[in-house]
Amino acid sequence: MSWKFIIDGRLGIPLPHLEKEWEEYTENERSLILLRWEEIRGTIPEQIKRLERVIIQKQNQLNVEDNFKLSCRLNSEIAELAGTINELHLWFRVNQDVTASAAHH
Repeated sequence: MSWKFIIDGRLGIPLPHLEKEWEEYTENERSLILLRWEEIRGTIPEQIKRLERVIIQKQNQLNVEDNFKLSCRLNSEIAELAGTINELHLWFRVNQDVTASAAHH
């Protein structure tokens, strides 16, 4: 098989790893890839919600934290989580474009 999905530790979801250009895959292979991606894509909103809950917890900690170093660390962690959420939103939208493009072929 010249494609697979590998878990991304930061995002918490498997991402596609294609060894060929999209057009080089057969229609059947493309369908299998898109089917698997749709399953994964369906988990993205819940992953985003989970990360948002962690951000809220960290913001609550930050609101009562008096230690400057700890405040900086919490702020950094919040920024990292927000970046992860942003990237998950991008992956969620990317598939809409791929699926729409594949449907027009």
